[in-house]
Amino acid sequence: MSVLLLAQDAADTGSKSLLQYIHSGGVVSYILVCVSLVAVALLIRNALIFRADKLAPPDVFERIDAALRRGDTQAAMAICADPDNASFLSRVFGSALLRCSRSPFGFLELRTAIEESGQREADRLHRYNDGVGIIAAVGPMLGLLGTVLGMIGAFATLGGMEGAARSRELARFMSYALVCTAEGLAIAIPCTIAFSLFRRRVDHLISHIADQIEHLTSAIEQSSGAEPARPARPAAPRQEAVVRSPRPE
Repeated sequence: MSVLLLAQDAADTGSKSLLQYIHSGGVVSYILVCVSLVAVALLIRNALIFRADKLAPPDVFERIDAALRRGDTQAAMAICADPDNASFLSRVFGSALLRCSRSPFGFLELRTAIEESGQREADRLHRYNDGVGIIAAVGPMLGLLGTVLGMIGAFATLGGMEGAARSRELARFMSYALVCTAEGLAIAIPCTIAFSLFRRRVDHLISHIADQIEHLTSAIEQSSGAEPARPARPAAPRQEAVVRSPRPE
């Protein structure tokens, strides 16, 4: 009798809809569905952010380059500070120009300022991808939690029921465990791949923008009178007068 019930349940699973499979996974299954929706939203957001024309708009680059070629660093700073031009490029280069304009060393520390501001912006950009990585790590754990809960229920059924009722409950808890496992893996696998691809994409974009910033830095170095504040030259050491005694004749 129990074999017939199991066979009937197996036949019924062929006509189950996706919603029925999700429902058979219990509360953990619905949590995993919510996590998958968050993952999809993060993937769409990252795809929209990690674009070259978003991080370094060509028109902003050309306007900054034209201002620096004219030797007008104030105009370049204004372009970078404009909220309508907010981007990775404008934040990195604008922050470096602002620091140099306030420093007594002027553009002597331009490259250092660019490296520091670039590192901050790169870390900020990578943090956009952290959510996908967290979901890729948490998804299998939630699936494993469902698996453990399902196995606990299955063993409790084996010890507390008999006959056809035990077979039915055993099949239900095994379905609970396997559905949660499958959902966790279905979330983790694409998120892990997406995390790696986005990370490589960010590194490639940062390298591309670094070449553009190097071009702008060269424009500053080649332009005449483009320094907002010339570096102060160290004063020559004061030499005390030495009284020489006349040589004896």
